[in-house]
Amino acid sequence: MQSSDTDKRKLLSAAAHGSIFISALVASIGIPIAILFVSEDGVVKENAKEAINFHINVWVYGAIIAALSFLTLGLLGFILGPIWFLYHWGLSLWGVFHCLNNPDQPFRYPFIFRLV
Repeated sequence: MQSSDTDKRKLLSAAAHGSIFISALVASIGIPIAILFVSEDGVVKENAKEAINFHINVWVYGAIIAALSFLTLGLLGFILGPIWFLYHWGLSLWGVFHCLNNPDQPFRYPFIFRLV
């Protein structure tokens, strides 16, 4: 029974962090929100909260980069765009792999502000 709980924890935690990969859809934040309300596991809830915070950060930073790119006629977009892309995808992959390899410890993203 223990491995079933661990597998469920791995799956739900990885799904919460992996939902950012479909972030072009605003509904992607609904996945960790649903996991937060459905799950009773404390580690899964912490991972879902962290994923929600990361979604918010990615959207805020993306909006700032888009505004700066618009104001500088695309110049800052060429510089900050790849950095934002690496931040977005790199940290998301790190979170998913952490949850799959260490399911008993919630993942914490560096360099984000936490609202939830």
